[in-house]
Amino acid sequence: QVQLVESGGGLVQAGGSLRLSCAASGSIFSINAMGWYRQAPGEQRELVATINNGGITNYADSVKGRFTISRDNAKNTAYLQMNSLKPKDTAGYYCDADRVAVYNRLGRYNYWGQGTQVTVSS
Repeated sequence: QVQLVESGGGLVQAGGSLRLSCAASGSIFSINAMGWYRQAPGEQRELVATINNGGITNYADSVKGRFTISRDNAKNTAYLQMNSLKPKDTAGYYCDADRVAVYNRLGRYNYWGQGTQVTVSS
């Protein structure tokens, strides 16, 4: 099985920074893309940023210029550097690994982490 574990969340003042990490473990052969999503109470989960195995990135308009996604393919780990944080960035942040190929199993699969809470105070 594949597991994703997020870390790095916490409480920060507006204007501050946090760095989230997402480590994927298990019998992983390859991961096509990794991404970060967030969900605030009463809201739908929304895309924050994605990065594919070629390093191509995609960002939500609301975080462009403030957040940076990166990835270490050798470690199956993705990072989200969040700068100039705003109270509206407060949410649970979830890591996604898309189209994962697993040893001894046909097909590709999608996996989610359990999430890490980010709270930005004003």
